[in-house]
Amino acid sequence: MSSYQEHALDGASPVDLVVALYDGIIRFLYAAIAAAERGDVTGRRVAVKRALAILIHLQARLRMDIGGRPAQVLSEFYASMFALILQASHAASTQRFEEVVSCVRTIRDAWRQVAIDTAIDTGSPAAGNSAQRRPLLIPPIADTDQASRWTA
Repeated sequence: MSSYQEHALDGASPVDLVVALYDGIIRFLYAAIAAAERGDVTGRRVAVKRALAILIHLQARLRMDIGGRPAQVLSEFYASMFALILQASHAASTQRFEEVVSCVRTIRDAWRQVAIDTAIDTGSPAAGNSAQRRPLLIPPIADTDQASRWTA
């Protein structure tokens, strides 16, 4: 990671860090797409491995004891995306990779909204509010039927 990227995350809220992880998944999926289009099997596998590593990290950080149903839905979402990424890689399918990008982007946008709402509630991300420092890895999901569409 470049020095600029490292410093860009200094002082970021936990929600901003989650958004950055989703951005990383998307970036690696686009790298996998580019590698698949070039016929670069090794490049595709490396990019897929990095996207999957981020998903595994996000999955491991879920707090089922605190998060309840939203945590369960996110867990199912991560498992579904993991499976879809493996299928896309196995088939070297740019279309499947694009489907995963679309799904991940939707959840990332929800997290981005949480980040905006949190910044508004506290005045600023650097406000020093204890809520900013508390790990928040579950975005609010108002409609569980809507969220359940992510199950495999």
